[in-house]
Amino acid sequence: MMRRILFSLLVLLGPEAAVMSQNDPVTSHYMFNNLLYNPGSAGSSGRICATALTRQQWVGFEGAPSSTIFHVDAALSPFGIRSGLGITIVNDMVGFDTDNSLSLSYSYIMRLGNGTLGAGISLGMLNKAIDPTWNIPSGDQFVPPTGDPLIPEGKESFVAFDMGMGVFYSTADYWAGLSVTHLNEPEIRYQKGTPYVARQYYATAGYTIRLPNPLFEVTPSLFIFSDGRIFQPTVTTIVKYNKKVWGGVGFRGGDALTGILGTELYNGIGIGYAYDFPLNDIKRSTSGSHEFVVRYCFDLSMGRSSRRYKSIRFL
Repeated sequence: MMRRILFSLLVLLGPEAAVMSQNDPVTSHYMFNNLLYNPGSAGSSGRICATALTRQQWVGFEGAPSSTIFHVDAALSPFGIRSGLGITIVNDMVGFDTDNSLSLSYSYIMRLGNGTLGAGISLGMLNKAIDPTWNIPSGDQFVPPTGDPLIPEGKESFVAFDMGMGVFYSTADYWAGLSVTHLNEPEIRYQKGTPYVARQYYATAGYTIRLPNPLFEVTPSLFIFSDGRIFQPTVTTIVKYNKKVWGGVGFRGGDALTGILGTELYNGIGIGYAYDFPLNDIKRSTSGSHEFVVRYCFDLSMGRSSRRYKSIRFL
């Protein structure tokens, strides 16, 4: 219980009491999860894509982060304007804090060189709720929540408007994107103080290398996060066989070493698993982190050929 209390205080108050230090959910499958961080990626595949992801971080550590993410995006052309539209739903729990968010993303897509450039914006609502249970040790040196103007005493919940922006460029072989979430730094009006959610900045890029053996391809990628104080890069390399089975390794700076496995089923549904082995001191209290993702992309023809054939019955 004491570890959970300390962990929750760090998350809720952070190094500066006015700033909510919890970041957006960490994902090892960031290459399949662009819409979560970058609204400019909406519709970039030219198809309808649905992604569901669940992550249990630092298993065995009481109050550790647990995230569930679902998003759908599609390429559209209303009035002949090439666009992308997406919806993202997130449930993120850590310590005494539970975040739920719903956002809509729109991107304007244009041809640029050999690929497409999407410039997007996301608008939505962020609900932050806390339900603390405090266990105050005996002694005059310990101050209960009632005596501290910054520590919440009971269950609270607040809904705030949230927005983000991003650009995303993609071709058949590579992609790159820049984005910012919580652009308006939403204020969370709790009874004790009004902290705000700090902006989160992201950069990502990846490239698919075609090997002499056409059955194999290698895709190195980079994902960078910063909130203006913390800078955390993630480097991942995935090897794909026959476009159906893949595996790889990743390194998240100052945090974890990741192993990734995945396959695409006969019906086009992709399933992936990632295991994070912690490299910092928290490894003494956890067996690691587990992440599962399911992704399905299709076009409006539902995979059927656009060609038409006449039956010999009607010749």
